[in-house]
Amino acid sequence: MRTQVKALLAGIILATSMASIAQAVDKVVIAHRGASGYLPEHTLPAKAMAFAMGADYLEQDVVMTKDDQVIVLHDHFLDRVTDVAQKFPDRHRKDGRYYAIDFTLPEIQTLKFTEEFVVKDGVQTQKFPNRFPMWKSDFRIHTLQDEIEMIQGMNHSAGKNVGIYVETKAPWFHKIEGKDISKTVLEILKSYGYTKKDDKVYLQSFDAPDLERVKKELLPAMNMDIKLVQLITNTGDQKVSETMVIHPDGSLTPYNYDWMYEPGAAAKLAKYADGIGPWYPMIVKNTSTPGHIELTTLAKEAKQQGLQIHPYTFRADPGQVPAYAKDFNDMLKIFYIDADVDGVFTDFPDKGVQFLQQHKLHK
Repeated sequence: MRTQVKALLAGIILATSMASIAQAVDKVVIAHRGASGYLPEHTLPAKAMAFAMGADYLEQDVVMTKDDQVIVLHDHFLDRVTDVAQKFPDRHRKDGRYYAIDFTLPEIQTLKFTEEFVVKDGVQTQKFPNRFPMWKSDFRIHTLQDEIEMIQGMNHSAGKNVGIYVETKAPWFHKIEGKDISKTVLEILKSYGYTKKDDKVYLQSFDAPDLERVKKELLPAMNMDIKLVQLITNTGDQKVSETMVIHPDGSLTPYNYDWMYEPGAAAKLAKYADGIGPWYPMIVKNTSTPGHIELTTLAKEAKQQGLQIHPYTFRADPGQVPAYAKDFNDMLKIFYIDADVDGVFTDFPDKGVQFLQQHKLHK
């Protein structure tokens, strides 16, 4: 009898330890706009590089064009990464910005794409000067279908299963313009075989009301059930808010994200989302110091609700590592190990993969 008990206990211990190992290696690296620390963001070469570096997921921010095409672009403006102001000088709106939704896909495909820049006094300055030089080589904007086909093709030829991580940009804005970006994106995903939770796909958005609509209306109507992620940021002002609320009279006010990082919020989020994508200071407090890391309750509560936690954005550029971390690797350690997040969005996927492999946290 004692032998049987010992064997049973040994089996329980082994099963528990194997489960712990399985949980421990279930950390992922999400290539933020591709290998954007090395090549211009959201270009196909940046995605191919991130794939080769071993990223688990490649991110696609998507917006719609005038002719209802879905393109991969970080926001609905063309002027911070292309030569649109030179090619189409009279096509800006009253605010001086050039909106992708005002151009057809053939027009957009004539534009040259480059590293992100800011313009001051008529002079373009590269946002991250140590990255790929502006206006070198020839990069272009592509469609979501183009990118999915490339990733699925690389998965086939490399014998891998790298996932996609799609963000619908400003569904509220597209709604004002008469377009349903979420429905259109879901139709594309379904056509390429992404329909259920165990498929290698996440759909993310800052637009909480729209993400709830996706969960409760669109997915059931389309016989789909993919993983959804609620992105979280600070509540912005009238000019810089990620999400605006459309009122019955047509007026707009910034969406209030404050409730999402209050005690008990995770239970509400879990009703429509499978994970959260918070800005990383929402996980580790900025008041942290080297050797004294202060965690918020957000990650702990999210874990308790079974939510995945994928904070953004981890950059190794000068000035981009928080003061409480000794270096980029230490930053990864603080989040992956101390805060126990499930994955991070990083512009440097190779560094994320190397860190996880060194700590035996990567499959």
